[in-house]
Amino acid sequence: MRFDLLVKGGRLIDPAAGIDARRDVAMSGGRVAAIEADIPADNARQVIDATGCIVTPGLIDLHSHVYWGGTSLGVDADRLAAKSGTTTFIDAGSAGAGNFLGFRRHVMERSKVRILAYVNISFAGIFGFARTVSVGECSDLRLCEPRETVAAAREHAEVVVGVKVRSGRHAGGSSGIAPVDLALEAADQAGLPLMAHIDEPPPGRSEVLPRLRRGDILTHCFRPFPNAPVFASGAVRPDMRLARERGVIFDIGHGMGSFDFAVARAMLVEGLAPDVISSDVHLYCVDGPAFDMLVCMSKLMALGMPLVEVLRAATESPARAIARPQLGTLSIGGIGDVAVLRQRAGRFTFVDSVGAKLVADARLVSKGVAIGGVWWPNEAPDHNETERFEAHAHHTHVDVAARHFGPMSSSS
Repeated sequence: MRFDLLVKGGRLIDPAAGIDARRDVAMSGGRVAAIEADIPADNARQVIDATGCIVTPGLIDLHSHVYWGGTSLGVDADRLAAKSGTTTFIDAGSAGAGNFLGFRRHVMERSKVRILAYVNISFAGIFGFARTVSVGECSDLRLCEPRETVAAAREHAEVVVGVKVRSGRHAGGSSGIAPVDLALEAADQAGLPLMAHIDEPPPGRSEVLPRLRRGDILTHCFRPFPNAPVFASGAVRPDMRLARERGVIFDIGHGMGSFDFAVARAMLVEGLAPDVISSDVHLYCVDGPAFDMLVCMSKLMALGMPLVEVLRAATESPARAIARPQLGTLSIGGIGDVAVLRQRAGRFTFVDSVGAKLVADARLVSKGVAIGGVWWPNEAPDHNETERFEAHAHHTHVDVAARHFGPMSSSS
């Protein structure tokens, strides 16, 4: 049999399938055709040498903003895909019922990479987010119309994976908990999970968390004070433990202001690792501090999360969260989405959303991805990416050791 594409010689890590071994992966017709210890190179039209690399199912970014050109914060998913190892971007509520059709027609259907989405409870989506403009889409409850949200979710069922609400002082103004309740009602009616953003109170985390159901997603789960999931001592707040026990999904959603190293370390020490790692990449964090999925994943590794669990949180777990079991794993006859990654050794300074720094001795980088069995190399010049990464760290001056939630969260 002659294959279209063969990824050869790599260490295949597929947490969903329980595989961590040297395996070759062959694809034909956009599907996985063979996974074997040794597939002869002359059996394929194109061969990718993955020697020394990690081969994994294509990464899934559960929280991104890729309504490029249609919103002020959107980035171009196609430009990020190969260099970030990401084959599926889930847009987290950039569009609401009023502009979802435009998002689908002008971005999703024209993109090479797969894009799915949460529909925002706000009819207008996220329309006022920029460095000089901040108008929360849930600050006017007239825009939060659950009937329109449900209608949009049903009309675009092929690409809608849930309902999104951004609650908090920035996103909701004086609306309090009302947007969350409206979004929950819409999600229930549509039979979909809710992704809940929290920024600064009101409402507080303690109001939002008890409302979330099994399978709902708390994004920004390691956000900084205020609305942090831990006390000043570093102890995890009881409502976070109850939410985890109830089956609420914890998602990083790094972004511009929602990931704190000290909080993350405290949560990991207490055994509450994130279920999902996502970037919350948008125009105002794509050049730091979030950058992309691989930077976010590398930060969790630097904090002590094992490689296999980091990969699980970027493949199997987000696929389960959006009820797309055909994604996030590699199986014969399954979708031919593959990421080829390397662990680069060196000295790397990571920066979180509040400016704290963390030095690590390795980070993940991408050689390229296969999307539907078609190879897409990472053509970003390596030295340019390294310089961009290091320049951001150099211009940030807060040391993680200067901020703490108790002795367990000092710098490593």
